Amino acid sequence: MMIGIDLGTTHSLVSVWQDGHAVLIPNALGETLTPSAVSMGDGDTVLVGRAARDRWLTQPETGAVAFKRHMGSNRVLRLGKRAFRPEELSALVLKSLKADAQAYLGELVTEAVITVPAYFSDAQRIATRQAGELAGLSVRRLINEPTAAALAYGLQAAADESTFLVLDLGGGTFDVAILERFEGLMQVRASTGDNFLGGEDFVAVLIQMARKAWPDLPQEYASPVLHARLWREAERVKRALGNTDQAEFALEWEGQSYRQNLRADAFEAACEPLLQRFRRPIERALRDARLDAGSLDQVVLAGGATRMPMIRRLVSKMFGRVPAMNLNPDEVIAQGAAVMAGLVARDVALQEVVMVDVCPYSLGTAVMRNVDGNKRSGFFDPIIERNTVVPVSRESSYYTAADDQTVVTIEIVQGEARLVKDNILLGEVRVNVPPRPAGEVSVDVRFTYDTSGIFECEVKVAQTGQVQRLVLQGMPNSLTPEEINERLARLAKLKIHPAQQQINLTALARAERLHEELLGSVRREFGTRVLRFETALKGQDPATIDRERKVLEAVMDSLERSDLR
Repeated sequence: MMIGIDLGTTHSLVSVWQDGHAVLIPNALGETLTPSAVSMGDGDTVLVGRAARDRWLTQPETGAVAFKRHMGSNRVLRLGKRAFRPEELSALVLKSLKADAQAYLGELVTEAVITVPAYFSDAQRIATRQAGELAGLSVRRLINEPTAAALAYGLQAAADESTFLVLDLGGGTFDVAILERFEGLMQVRASTGDNFLGGEDFVAVLIQMARKAWPDLPQEYASPVLHARLWREAERVKRALGNTDQAEFALEWEGQSYRQNLRADAFEAACEPLLQRFRRPIERALRDARLDAGSLDQVVLAGGATRMPMIRRLVSKMFGRVPAMNLNPDEVIAQGAAVMAGLVARDVALQEVVMVDVCPYSLGTAVMRNVDGNKRSGFFDPIIERNTVVPVSRESSYYTAADDQTVVTIEIVQGEARLVKDNILLGEVRVNVPPRPAGEVSVDVRFTYDTSGIFECEVKVAQTGQVQRLVLQGMPNSLTPEEINERLARLAKLKIHPAQQQINLTALARAERLHEELLGSVRREFGTRVLRFETALKGQDPATIDRERKVLEAVMDSLERSDLR
């Protein structure tokens, strides 16, 4: 069985193509959104999802969130006494989603289509594949997030021929894609984005605005708990400012009460640098696709951060129309992943649809150039330009730069900058050449990039016929097969609680977080209610546990609605 997964910075979702349509699969709590959060419990137990996020808010040293932003790097995150790479934490989220899917479908899940930001580099894509492998999944396809969104919308389009612009602003990344649909073909015309622009950055702006009025409040880096409290309150204020002109930023810290009224117009003004960053990839995608705003049939919003009124207003102003949001922006990526899973599995209902994607970055090599009669090295020469349809194969010829040169090194570079040093070095191929005067020996360099993101470089020496090849399926920071096996064994020792235990643990983590935020008699009364639930858990009677949990959850819902903090 193959599933679709939206592995997000803030939330993740799992879906399946079933009976001719995309179906979102609920987790153990009955929710389709699973927070992309991991927390270490006692011993070798691990919490994933809402319980982990709530526990991170009270015990941040035991958990991690937003680790997707570090995929493909060698960064290590500590959860209590244990250390994890970002792909290992992502694997734990994937493993939890896989378990939810198996419980829902009643059969073994072995394959997945996973979405990634369109602007993810090869290193980040490889790390995502490795996360899937660590979770026990065969990753059949990585699909760009805006492509998934357009696929979900495109299959419902009334007109067979249409052009979409998809703007996907998630928790940590921003992607733009322009797609065309005609005669059963869905083709990406252009894809770009910003891997470090998302809802989290707008939350950070609110924290900065509130802190300006509180010079005596310690810096949040001095206390992980303070950082978590500020983050959660800023999230609440961001949602409130989507519905009202002003909201109060409220914080209780070390016996002091901090209050600051924030206005929606002031928030938008403070976000202007972020809005400028939002505009640039859109303008670049239109240039790459050689289109103007008026030639688009539909502008589609995806990602929870697009709910912010300032984003909708900016998009409406740029394109002179109200963007489409008739699908839930939190769920549209996962729906598209399910469609792609159906395409990969060759479902009968999707036989008439063909998906064509593009290479999001330019791929090239380092060359020397003649500048004012002097040879200077380190310039980037693209071989496959960004937004070229994949699969693709391109060839360029190069010549020796020095007399009697015996070796030519072809550096494989990814990026858009003029200089190699400002791009990403993926690898290199070295070939021996006959020693002759400069410029008399040529090498033909062929780059091939397929739909699975596997890249091959072939270098052929014209004079000798010698050929060297390099297939890139790993990166300097990626895990080796031996390391994957070692981490598989380590992750297998970690225990993710069964569904019923997850429900109870999530309620406890939420209660602990809420208890810290309450004051006075309300706090004391609430503590008594939590104790009754803990007593029920110790009694191990399922009916009593279920009854006390429902009462506790009703109390927590009431407290959060009344905002008694």
